[in-house]
Amino acid sequence: MAADAGFSPVDSTLIATAISELARNIVTYAKTGEISVSAVAQNGRRGIMIVASDNGPGIADARQALRDGFSTSGSFGLGLPGVRRLMDEFVIVTGPGQGTKVTVTKWRQARTAK
Repeated sequence: MAADAGFSPVDSTLIATAISELARNIVTYAKTGEISVSAVAQNGRRGIMIVASDNGPGIADARQALRDGFSTSGSFGLGLPGVRRLMDEFVIVTGPGQGTKVTVTKWRQARTAK
């Protein structure tokens, strides 16, 4: 989908990495959930939006979960902060007992004339 939308191989890899990390978080913390990927357009820009959602336990402190090195599972704690760095837009909605919904968007960079 990323290649079809005109993303470079590098940006396509960044998008795939973000999706993989969001999926890993769902499996690790919520066991089940879903990820949707869609093409988006806004103000003349084209991009890809990924929405990862689950009905798991939620995140008690989202701000802390977005800090490099923070982990409740014994990992390196680079997942959500990494996804935030890889993508252009990042929104997380979560709370204890509410599940988690992460919406990220990557915008295609305009091609420059040579």
